Amino acid sequence: MAAPGLPVARRWAVAALLLLTVATGSVDAVSYLALGHVFVANMTGNIVFLGFGLDPGSGLSAAASLVAIAGFLAGSLLGGRAGSHLHDRPRRWLTGVFGLQAVVMAVAAVLTGAGVLGGSRPGTYGLLVVLAVCFGLQNATVRRLAPPDLTTTVLTLTITGLAADSVLGGGTGAKPGRRLGSIAAMLCGAGGGAVLLRLSPAAAIAAGAGLVAVAAGVFHYAPEPDPSPAAAHPGTTEEMGIRP
Repeated sequence: MAAPGLPVARRWAVAALLLLTVATGSVDAVSYLALGHVFVANMTGNIVFLGFGLDPGSGLSAAASLVAIAGFLAGSLLGGRAGSHLHDRPRRWLTGVFGLQAVVMAVAAVLTGAGVLGGSRPGTYGLLVVLAVCFGLQNATVRRLAPPDLTTTVLTLTITGLAADSVLGGGTGAKPGRRLGSIAAMLCGAGGGAVLLRLSPAAAIAAGAGLVAVAAGVFHYAPEPDPSPAAAHPGTTEEMGIRP
């Protein structure tokens, strides 16, 4: 299966992925701070919390971690199927996936504000599932894009690369901007989500939905990549290609 190129110029794609990273930080702030110390996007954390939850005195809910993991897996399956069916129409694929994610998050924000989701244990688990599905969908899609140091969720390898590839780490120290931007985006999203929680969880979720909607708009409306740089430097087209 041939892998198509990005449907938009690389600079626009990076901007969209940074917006998705901010959204991740904002919504994970909601899930961790307001829904019982669980993540809906960072599954590494949930696996660790699942282990901690085996200790009754830890104050962590193994059930909540399992619910989030299950929702994330369901979203990842959906994202994988969407990528397989629409890989030859990347603009439609990315616009559709992130547009759907934004709509579902917006609905979740409305239902949270209305008290339908959140609050009670069933409502909290329902909100965890919905949000985890959204970020499973996002992660599966971004994984197929395979952007270096812009996974939009996990920063461990990004931070590792920033240090290991630096001059002090024996590397060239070339182009740390994208890694720093990814770290800053997650930090700003988490901080912004924590601040918006003072208003309500719905506000932070709605902010995340808005950012995802803007990212979808970028993939729909942004200009197509200029083919001339690729002709001059063939390797650049693989810097952020789409996996077959």
